[in-house]
Order: sequence, then structure tokens, then C-alpha cells
Amino acid sequence: MHLTANHRVAILLHEGIKGTHGKTGLAYLRYGKAAIAAVIDADCAGESLEKVTGIAQDIPIVSHIQEALAYNPDVLLIGIAPSGGILPQAWLEEVKEGVKAGLSVVNGLHTPLNPYFESLQPQQWIWDIRQEPPGLGIGLGKARSLNCQRILTVGTDMSVGKMSIGLECHRAAQNRGINSKFLGTGQGGMMISGDGIPLDAVRVDFAAGAVEKMVLGAGNDYDVLWIEGQGSLLHPGSTATLPLIRGSQPTALILVHRAGQTHIQHAPHVSIPPLLQVIELYEQVAKVGGATDAVKVKAIALNTFHLEEKEAQKAIETVQQTTGLPCTDGVRFGGDYLLDYLL
Repeated sequence: MHLTANHRVAILLHEGIKGTHGKTGLAYLRYGKAAIAAVIDADCAGESLEKVTGIAQDIPIVSHIQEALAYNPDVLLIGIAPSGGILPQAWLEEVKEGVKAGLSVVNGLHTPLNPYFESLQPQQWIWDIRQEPPGLGIGLGKARSLNCQRILTVGTDMSVGKMSIGLECHRAAQNRGINSKFLGTGQGGMMISGDGIPLDAVRVDFAAGAVEKMVLGAGNDYDVLWIEGQGSLLHPGSTATLPLIRGSQPTALILVHRAGQTHIQHAPHVSIPPLLQVIELYEQVAKVGGATDAVKVKAIALNTFHLEEKEAQKAIETVQQTTGLPCTDGVRFGGDYLLDYLL
């Protein structure tokens, strides 16, 4: 059960295009393999997708699943993450209408949808992504025995663009003919890549082991693994970054930071230290997490989405000067510049 280039997807994105909980759907619009038939968002119905999202695709925005069916999707992807991970009843009813019309469902919410559907047509499936994988153990630092490069994105905060940078660098590597794989660790990354682990659904004792198992499973088949980062060591509510470091035993780190951000977004009483201190923190933690050699932050990816291009270039230059590390906005300007320094 995963999305392929042969599928046609309708993305359920109510209040997510202009709101704060549409990150998953917007990421799939930017990086997904399947064709997008329509986007469902009553707030933006009839508007230009490019104008409201900046994503240069000509895809209709409709107000309801029934309108989306006219564009012949075969999969409904839930691209929103409402507070508490539970779909409001009206939106759940839309999902039920989609399933009744023959659509399969990709669900990244904490609430599984399989229990709602007892009988499906032979070609239909419900992919509840946030399910702990079977057969997990504790992490033992085994990934350091692999010969492949393992590059992990880490951040100064949550939701700064760690997945996007990993995907941009993976795309740039593939364009150069490098044998490269992106490993998803959250619902968005898994929808895009088709596999991976939903790290926030794994019990904490097995989190590093789950990452390790995933990396060991791919490490002998690829020269470079791009591991999707989660959370931040600086965020008081984040537990995901440490098992990613321990489980992947990274050979290099990319630090992702939102230009100009000085405090954790949802915990404004927590300040973000100067980037040189953050770099030192991540390198020290990576070293004591089991790595035999020093693990370096080799590049900085700066999220400049909120800046005009001239301001963005200025911010990038400032970070390069203050840290001495290569820096760019990989989403805005592509991953090639970072790749030169990482590989």
C-alpha cells in the first residue's frame, strides 16, 4: 500500500492552504509522485493554486469531495493535521463519501480510519500511516558499520523545512546519477517516498531501534541516504531528534533554520542560541550518540520563504559569514549548492 506515479490523487486540505495545519498536503503537492487531480479546500475553492501556495501547478481547488470526483481521482489523501489528530465530523463524512465512490485513502492522522470501513472493493485500500512497525528492538549503534553516507537534517525548531531539504538534496543527487534514497520518518515523507517509519507512532524505547532497522535495511543498496529529520533538540516538547541521531549514526548533518527566527515558534519563552552554539550542540550529541568519528554539520539550509529574494540572499550571506559554512535556501534555489559540500 503506497502511492505510485500511476495514481490520481485528490488532496483533502480544508483550511490547510491558508491555515497552519496543511503542511502534509502542501508537501505532497510539491514533491509527490502521483498526479494530483484536485485539491479540496472550501476556503480557497476556485482560486489559483499557484497564487495561494506559490506552487507552480495548474490544479483545480474545489470545495467538497463530490466536486473532486469529477476530476477522476482514485485516491483521497488526507493532507491536514487538525489539532489532536482527529478529523472533524463533517470532514470524516467527506472521507466516507470518497470511499463509497470507490476511492482508496492515505491517512497520516494519529486516528486510524480502517475501523470505519468494514467492506472495501477489491481494488480499494486504507493506508493508516501512523502505525508502529512490527519486530522492533532497541538501538545498538549498528548503522555506523555501513559504507554509505548517511545525511540527517536537524533543525533549530519544528516545521522549518527538514523534510523539504532532504528531498531537494535527494533530487539533486539523483539528477547527477548518484545512487541515492530518501528515508521518510513522518507521514508527509512516507507519503512522498512510499516507505519509511512513522517515528511519532513508535514507543520511545524502540525509537532509535526503529530508525536503525530502517537505515540498515537500505544502507547496502544505496551510496547516500537522506534521513528525514524531525523536531529539534532545542524544542522542549520534541523527543524525535535524538533517536534519529542514534539510529542513523549520521556521517554528516545539515542544520535547517528559519531566517531571522530567535525563539521557538510555539514556545516563545525558549530562545534559539546563536547558530555556532547550535552547531556545537548537534555535533557533540552526534558524537556521544555512538559515532566513532566526529560528525560535522557540513551545511546550513536557510528557510527564507517569508523574505523577498534580495532579503533572502542577504540573510544567506550573513549566515555564511557568521558560521563559515555553506548556506542556501534549498527549496528556493535547489539542492545542488549544498550537494557540492556534502558529497
